[in-house]
Amino acid sequence: MAGRCSPGASSSGTGDAVGQDALLALAREALLLMVLASLPPVGASLVVGFVMSLFQAATSLQEQTLSVVPRLCAAVLALVIAGPWIASQLARFTAQLLAAIAQVSL
Repeated sequence: MAGRCSPGASSSGTGDAVGQDALLALAREALLLMVLASLPPVGASLVVGFVMSLFQAATSLQEQTLSVVPRLCAAVLALVIAGPWIASQLARFTAQLLAAIAQVSL
């Protein structure tokens, strides 16, 4: 006999499988959105950090602030440039998530 929390304890037939599929799709989209939203500042920091490392190796300057400050500025600039796109993607996902929650019946 299947318990209330066991996988075979579905009272509505295939409704739970559809709900699980929708939940997994939302989770997958949330993770993808997280990666895409963090890509501009991380990518900009990576590129600037690499260029600054090459500059430091070529000039034998080993000052820590020389690599941190440009990376920070590049990340902030990337957020300023990509901010509207990130905000629109987050708003779209939030609207989709709230619509999905509204469709769930208890």
